[in-house]
Amino acid sequence: MAYTIDRMIPGSSLDDVDARTRKALADHGFGVLTEIDVAATMKKKLDVEMPAYRILGACNPKMAHQAIGLEPRVGAMLPCNVILREVQGGVEVSAIDPVASMQAIGNDRLKAVAGQVRDLLAKAVAAI
Repeated sequence: MAYTIDRMIPGSSLDDVDARTRKALADHGFGVLTEIDVAATMKKKLDVEMPAYRILGACNPKMAHQAIGLEPRVGAMLPCNVILREVQGGVEVSAIDPVASMQAIGNDRLKAVAGQVRDLLAKAVAAI
């Protein structure tokens, strides 16, 4: 099972794809709660260079509330991470597949919520 929902955005900058990603996420009910600039962190902590790589922690509050109500410790697996990374020819966007990440939890009702979140994330990624 694939664990991410992926899309390549050719000929675009990371900042352009970042803005488009945030809009697409917002249009599908997600907010960005966290942001990690992985390349800057690696430079600061390890003094290594790497292509631009950003992690956005996206959350759909309605779906998160529902999931936590079904499985209180699921918060350890939230928010849904979306990565933007510079690759040859453009930027790759990869969002976690919540169904794949919830496989370790034996709760069928939670898996149904994860399926709804996956559908929303897939639509958001397609809209970038």
